[in-house]
Amino acid sequence: MTTAPGPASAIGVSRELDRVMRADRGRLLAILAAGLRDLALAEEVLQEAAVSALAHWGRSGLPSQPAGWLLKVARRKAIDRLRGAARDGRKAAALAGLAEDEAAPEPEAIPDERLRLIFACCHPALEPKSRVALTLRTVCGLTTPEIARAFLDAEPTMGQRISRAKAKIAAAGIPFSVPDAEHWPARLGTVLTSIYLIFTTGYVAGPGEPRDLCLEAEYLVRLIDGLRPGDAEVEGALAMMLLTAARRAARIGQDGASLPPGEQDRSLWDEGRIAEGRAILARAVARRMPGPFQIKAAIADCQMAEAGPDWPQIAALYGALWRHEPTPVVRLNGAVALAEAGDPARGLEIVEALAPELRDYQPWHAARAALLVMTGARQAAALAYRRAIADAPTVADALFLQRRLDALNAVQSGGRSGRRKESP
Repeated sequence: MTTAPGPASAIGVSRELDRVMRADRGRLLAILAAGLRDLALAEEVLQEAAVSALAHWGRSGLPSQPAGWLLKVARRKAIDRLRGAARDGRKAAALAGLAEDEAAPEPEAIPDERLRLIFACCHPALEPKSRVALTLRTVCGLTTPEIARAFLDAEPTMGQRISRAKAKIAAAGIPFSVPDAEHWPARLGTVLTSIYLIFTTGYVAGPGEPRDLCLEAEYLVRLIDGLRPGDAEVEGALAMMLLTAARRAARIGQDGASLPPGEQDRSLWDEGRIAEGRAILARAVARRMPGPFQIKAAIADCQMAEAGPDWPQIAALYGALWRHEPTPVVRLNGAVALAEAGDPARGLEIVEALAPELRDYQPWHAARAALLVMTGARQAAALAYRRAIADAPTVADALFLQRRLDALNAVQSGGRSGRRKESP
């Protein structure tokens, strides 16, 4: 834990600590949790180490390996915590392991053991929603409010869910390890869903965020693909991420508004990612073991068809996805595709029927507004657009919807003006 000579400014220390915690928190937490076998305790001692760093680095200068410094100090704090509870056999074993790790030479680099943490968080003993939420909290460091918004839950409810999941991991002695091959099927679906949510969170946030969650999710799927080669669903998840991420540079227009694939500047798409994604998808489909992630990858591919989105095929694919994931959101997306494919009345009928489940879900209002326009219900569409704009998750999405509302208002104004001219 050698440090650079001389004190460091408080601002400089705070910035470096923030950078390290953003970049390495997941890796540090994975190592600590594996040794402690207690996720909540691992988070506590890592936070205590971060607090110590603010004072120590300010006095002695920044360490040459900040992440290694935090790991070593966190282990020492965990040892202090466990010494008083050494009569507990499991804690005694953790204490012995920590003491051995703490005495070992400082590594040149912190190993990446996040996959172990993901599999622990996605253990079948945990309720599915808790598995995904806990993975987002621990591996990627998303805040409880961010996760609550993703699940349409109240923040206190989500906080309690995450706390209960941590406690269950500790009480049940769930191992922090990558399972043997025979245990993969029971865990892989939730693991991929967790990583998929990490990806979508990063995609919606855009490239200006401090951490690129899209790249982090892609890295984790590639890691799984290396551990389980030849799995069609892992390949499907990777293909879906590559094809979707290929459009990131074109997702926001010059006016700052988000753009759907059919309105994007295709010259900004990443052709290398598109080619790799399509090749991986073709390989997955050839295995003849269809699954939801392969279907999602196929939908992403159809969005990028040369002549524009292939809506009839997209609608058919959402029908297939519904058989795997019969959720209101899949039903909503399928209704939009159906409308775009030429049956807006039926699409709107489906969307309206989803009101009891999705009336607090912002994309439902945006989709409903678009379909109301397509069916000629302009006044109702304007109201729906205003609600969707008010609840838009990003400024870019709000600007896109405002453009649609402005265009609708212009049409309505023109119509009213024309009728006045025709009046006697």
